[in-house]
Order: sequence, then C-alpha cells, then structure tokens
Amino acid sequence: MSSTSRQAVLDTIDRNKDKAIELLRKMVSIPSVTGDEAAIQAFVADYMKGIGLDVDMWETDWEELRKHPGYRPVDRGYEGRPNIVGTRKGKGGGRSLLLNGHTDVIPVGNGEGWSDNPWSAKIENGRIYGRGSCDMKSGVAAHILAVQFLKEAGVDLKGDVYINVVIDEEVSGHGTLDTVMRGYKADAGISGETSDLHVQPACIGRIWFQIDVEGKPAGIQQRYLGISAIALGNKIVQAVQELEDERVATVKHPLYPSAIDSLPCIIGSFQAGNYPSAFPASAVLKGSIGTVPGEDHEGVKQSLVDKIAAVAATDPWMKDHPPVVRFVGYDAEASEIPTDHPIVTTLSNTYKELTGRDPVISGRQGAADTRFLNQYADTPTVIFGPGSTAVMHANDEYVSIEDYLIAIKVMALCIHDWCEPAN
Repeated sequence: MSSTSRQAVLDTIDRNKDKAIELLRKMVSIPSVTGDEAAIQAFVADYMKGIGLDVDMWETDWEELRKHPGYRPVDRGYEGRPNIVGTRKGKGGGRSLLLNGHTDVIPVGNGEGWSDNPWSAKIENGRIYGRGSCDMKSGVAAHILAVQFLKEAGVDLKGDVYINVVIDEEVSGHGTLDTVMRGYKADAGISGETSDLHVQPACIGRIWFQIDVEGKPAGIQQRYLGISAIALGNKIVQAVQELEDERVATVKHPLYPSAIDSLPCIIGSFQAGNYPSAFPASAVLKGSIGTVPGEDHEGVKQSLVDKIAAVAATDPWMKDHPPVVRFVGYDAEASEIPTDHPIVTTLSNTYKELTGRDPVISGRQGAADTRFLNQYADTPTVIFGPGSTAVMHANDEYVSIEDYLIAIKVMALCIHDWCEPAN
C-alpha cells in the first residue's frame, strides 16, 4: 500500500500545480510586515479550516512570555497578532511531526529598489516575486499543501501532524516560543525556512549589539581641543573587524566549512554627530555577531566586551572614558540536531528519491526558530525550504516555482513516511 499511496500523493500534486501556485501568490499579495500579521494569519487559519484541519488560533500573553528564559525584550505586544496551529490527527500508533514557519516579513519601505510592487506576486522567468515569497511564505504554503494533498490523495496517517504558523520571527522568534509554551511538541519537526532545498540540521546564532562612544566636545573653531567620536568610532570598527578575523581563524564546525561566510562580526550602522557644522562628540555603533552551534553564547558576548575594553585601554581618551557595550535587539542562540537523526535521514531519502540527487547537508547561515523547538520542546527539528537564503530580505525577492513544487512533494512524502499510512 505504501508505494501505491506515495504515487497517489505525487499524482495529486502534479494535478494541482496551478492551485499550489495560486495559494502562494495570494499569501504573498497580503502585506504582513512584522507587527501587521493579522490579515495573513486570518487567511491562513481560514484556509486550514477549509481543508478540514482543527485550528487553534491564539494571541500571546506578553506578561507570561516575559517569564520564560527564552524571552527577549521587544517594543510591542501581541494583541491582534495571533499564532496558529492546524492539526491533522492521526489514527494512532505513528510518530508525530510539527511543521514550523512564519508569515511575518521585513519592511519594504516605499518600494524603493523594487522593479514592481513588493506585494505584486508576479510570475516571471519561472519565479514568483514579492516580499515573503522566499522568506518564507513558500515554506509555509508547502507545509499546508503537503498535508492537504495527502488528504486529497486518500492517505490517512497514524501519527499526528501539526502545522505551526507564527508571527514575530523577524524580530524575536516569540511566536514559536509561545507555541512551545502552549504545549505543542512532536517526535520531530521541520522548519520551512530558506535553505535552497538543502537539508539543514543546524542554524547559526545571531547577537545584536550597540556601542556608545563619547568623545570630548569642542567648538568647531577650536575643534583641536576636542576628541572626535568619529575618530574613536573608527578604532571600534577596526577592533570589531579584528574580532571577526580571530573568530574566523579559530571557530570551527563541520556544517560550516566556510567560516568567513558563517561568522559575520560587523558594524552595520555608525551614527555620529548631529549637525554638519558641529563637532561630533558622540557616536552610536550597531552591529551583529554570528555564532555556530556548540559555542558559549554568553561567552561570545563577553569576547566583544573584552575586545572593546582592550582597544579602549590603549587609547589616551577612551582608557578613562570607555565605550559602553550593550546587547540590544535580536538575540538568538545557534542550534543543531545530529546529522544522523531519523528526521534528517527521512527527509534526505525522500529528497534523493524525488530528485535523483543526494541532498546537500549543511548548516543554515541564518538564525531560525528551531532553537526553541530543540531546546524547550524536545522536538528535534531540521530545516528544509524552497527559498534561497541569498535572496531573503533582498529587493525583488523571489522563489523558484520549480523549487517550490519540489518542496511540496518532498514534504508530502516525508510526512507520509514519518507518520506512516494508516490505510
């Protein structure tokens, strides 16, 4: 029955390619910048109800969330921004699977730099364009359609399947954390984050930081009596670059063979002074550090503090007026599961069967909500999605339609094999 049911699933997907494309285009066309997720979540919830799933939709209790060790400070609460779990209950006796993804996307400004409306969802050259097409509405749609097409192919499952669609991933990951707090867990999980169809048992961590630099004020005519915060800030930029060089040379992980790509440690924003014709007496530098699984997250933070203190100690002004290092904003720990975990093996075998190629097993060069599922939900989770990490957050963001359809097939057969047919 297994081979027959698997072919029935693939045939169902092939017959419904247009339906799959239209679902994703509809999702992309709904603006859902972080903080404004109500409309897309309502659409997703209604769609899942329409295909017969039991849908749990709730708003995060911000006060309760603050009590969790995984909580990170955010500027706004979660009223009108619900999380969703759509459940397809199994007949019993099979393994459960949780499919995780987010619908919030980064801002588009006024569309500057885009060739078309960022919400156009236009099709061109075999791609669907629009903010969120890659990161990661295509992954969410693949999850939903995989479950839908299994059902339409007449395949009942032994194990339970949970489709978890969350908000606020781009800022904090709290949507997934709140799902864990609500009690959802499974024998394994798959995140549909951007992976270029690579099978990724690991993701990097990301630490945002801010460094406040104070120089010595002076009038512009007697600027030689002052200490420029821009000059001091340039020394900080150099120190952060030295820290990256040290980390690239010493930090190793088998899933991240290219350390220079995996361990960014940069100043991404440098603001100094407040007037063209005034002396720049203060500066604020902001940046981020990438980490790999196995590193001491707090220890990496301390290495930045120590590096800035060391450079300050060699400067005649900063040794007595040290810069202040603060860790503010996004703060995500790296996470991984074993490369030989059964969910990794099942996903890899399915991919090879469908494509004829061995999958690339790699570490994702971006943070992911898998950290919450791995650490707090006892749900070992692997990353697999149709979007490209190189394209996410870019102007003219897109996803390949071919990759999207492959992802649906891989997901459907992976669910089939993991949860097992009951008929």
